[in-house]
Amino acid sequence: MAEPVNGKICYIEIPATDPARSAEFYSRVFGWTIRQRGDGATAFDDTTGQVSGAWVTGRPPQSPGLVVYVMVEDAEAVVKKIEAAGGEIVQPIGGDPGEITARFRDPGGNVMAIYQEPPQR
Repeated sequence: MAEPVNGKICYIEIPATDPARSAEFYSRVFGWTIRQRGDGATAFDDTTGQVSGAWVTGRPPQSPGLVVYVMVEDAEAVVKKIEAAGGEIVQPIGGDPGEITARFRDPGGNVMAIYQEPPQR
């Protein structure tokens, strides 16, 4: 577990109508580890082990509202994974000039985004 750092995102609650479907989506696309919490909720840990969270029902998705960006190594490859896993690209790569980003709608209706570090010049 990483040292607590003021201002770091540490936990995210993601609205979902079908937590199992959303969990499968994020596991397939980003490699997140899925687990069941003691209270039975479907939870996740990101690939760094530094951000965790859970899918929650009974809460409408944000669209777009607050947008969380997930760091990726290859944005084009991840866009293909998103679509293959049942997600919808709502802003393709190139929508944020000068940045390598894309926004997607997950199976629960939430709009989130991916971000790829630009190549070093």
